[in-house]
Amino acid sequence: MRLLLVEDDNHVAAALSAVLARHGFDVTHARSGEEALQALVPEGDCFGVVLLDLGLPDQDGYEVCGKIRKRTSTPVIMVTARSDVRSRIHGLNLGADDYVVKPYDTGELLARIHAVSRRTSHEDTSSGIETELRLGPVHIELPTRRVSVDGSVISLTRKEFDLLALLAQRPGVVFRREQIISEVWQTSWEGTGRTLEVHVASLRAKLRMPALIETVRGVGYRLVAPAG
Repeated sequence: MRLLLVEDDNHVAAALSAVLARHGFDVTHARSGEEALQALVPEGDCFGVVLLDLGLPDQDGYEVCGKIRKRTSTPVIMVTARSDVRSRIHGLNLGADDYVVKPYDTGELLARIHAVSRRTSHEDTSSGIETELRLGPVHIELPTRRVSVDGSVISLTRKEFDLLALLAQRPGVVFRREQIISEVWQTSWEGTGRTLEVHVASLRAKLRMPALIETVRGVGYRLVAPAG
């Protein structure tokens, strides 16, 4: 996912960009409100999320949020030290999708990024842009959370479906373990690795397609689109 990080502190931006990159994000860094708005002119909705710090050197962050919302429907997460309720309400009223107060836990920030991204994706599928995925004999219906193989419905748990749907949206692309844990379980990697392995094994068994989900050693997993 492409992410626009709007942050005037280069040290903070570098550290955060490194963390985001490890979780599979392609980060573009803007150091001011004007840079952010310029980045959005040619790119449009190519960014999955805008992470907007409110303490910018050239413009008020709230003003920048309002301008972004007029240009694109890309989700905006405000990041600020202002923790009072009035500030949060003001930001949300301007069109922000979420609000994170400094200092924040990195795991929580990642969960919020994925949450707003999922909400936007769900709105798109509800509009009929993408409601199902077909991968050979595998048919995934996103709105009804229904999975079938060669016409036979497969009973999956909620997390099994979320995991399969995540991988199936980008066949052939390697998803890092940390990224999968963050998106599906909305938590950090620590202590959750074994849970991911169990769910992958369960999916392979239930779908009776052990080669469908490939393990990329030391990195994560990818879905190998079957033929037919």
